[in-house]
Amino acid sequence: MPTLLTTGYTEAEFGGVTVLIGAERGAYPYANSVLVRGSAETLVIDPSLSLVDSAPPADMALVSHAHEDHVAGLGSYKVPVRIHEKDLAALRSRRVMAASYGLPPEATEQTATMLRDHFHVRDRTDATGFTDGTVFDLGGRTVTVVHLPGHTAGHCGFLIEPDGFLFVADIDLTSFGPYYGDVGSSLTDFEASMRRCRAIDARWYGTAHQRGVIEGTAEFSERLDAFAGVMAKRDATLLTFLSEPRTVDEIADRRLVYRSDVDGPHVLPVERRTAVQHLSRLVGAGRVSEVEPGRFRAT
Repeated sequence: MPTLLTTGYTEAEFGGVTVLIGAERGAYPYANSVLVRGSAETLVIDPSLSLVDSAPPADMALVSHAHEDHVAGLGSYKVPVRIHEKDLAALRSRRVMAASYGLPPEATEQTATMLRDHFHVRDRTDATGFTDGTVFDLGGRTVTVVHLPGHTAGHCGFLIEPDGFLFVADIDLTSFGPYYGDVGSSLTDFEASMRRCRAIDARWYGTAHQRGVIEGTAEFSERLDAFAGVMAKRDATLLTFLSEPRTVDEIADRRLVYRSDVDGPHVLPVERRTAVQHLSRLVGAGRVSEVEPGRFRAT
């Protein structure tokens, strides 16, 4: 993997919230970060790769979840770091983070090296946990944790008041769709988290990647519908493929997540975990049955 450039960011203001738009509109491997200033303290959310060489001052760093593109800029901050307790171990240890992707042993070791060399990930043993509903009072402005699991077990959003800004992190509304392929991911939790986001009335909804900031609940709901629709398309693809009995490995080879031209050691493990979750849901709904051990068919 070539060395990733830390090409800086651009700023966009939404009330008292500053979005630090990463390189390439925050597309992976970059991401969008958020700076929140109060009268007493300033905090940064998800310091990304684009902040490595030009991090703005902050008194605290919050992390939405323990993925490399959301923590690459943490090394620029010698301040308290907080993350949901269910992702805390992965933030404290680069090797735990690498293992959370559920790759074969050799690929896991290579990933740990990649996290260190290309994303500047270091063990943040000083990091501490928070839980759903934790409030950070910055003086005239608060940041409230909104636990939104599914992408990872500890994935969180942050509601910033009085601005009415909800940062939804990797409920990112991209055409790729929801990602729930890690060891600790959950399709059903991701669906519940999207419902929770929909129920929060905000003025602005900020995403970690290309979609940027969406204004208004109507526009956000429309984009969230399209994002959730990718899950329904995966169900439909799977049901069509199961017109005859198939194994999980055959489904993984068919691919529900990645295009056929995408390669890498992560592809089949992610496809397999995704397939198992969709199968479980469809079996529970009576739309798929296990016709013989390890082989499934649409009913």
